[in-house]
Amino acid sequence: MSSITFFHYFAVACFLFVTGLFCILSKRNVIAVLLGVELVLNATNLNLVALGRFPGWQPQLAHEGQVLALFVIVLAATEAALALGIALCFYSLHRAPDLDEAQDLKG
Repeated sequence: MSSITFFHYFAVACFLFVTGLFCILSKRNVIAVLLGVELVLNATNLNLVALGRFPGWQPQLAHEGQVLALFVIVLAATEAALALGIALCFYSLHRAPDLDEAQDLKG
């Protein structure tokens, strides 16, 4: 039986980050871009928790990764609520969730 190391967590987090970044850069739908942002934030959380699980040279800092992950979760929830509110307002004005229509929002 093999044990799970930090590299395994890091590989999954890299995959999540790259998938989220691809989703942000390639999609034109507002909801798809928001899902990409959430994937990037989840990759960050996974890295923070893994760093807390494998503290390495600072064993007294074992819980800081989990505490920082909680702050990122609160930040992600706030970002999702605000972004979905903006997306709903945008959709009610333009009747399309396409980001190319957002050129009208420039001030």
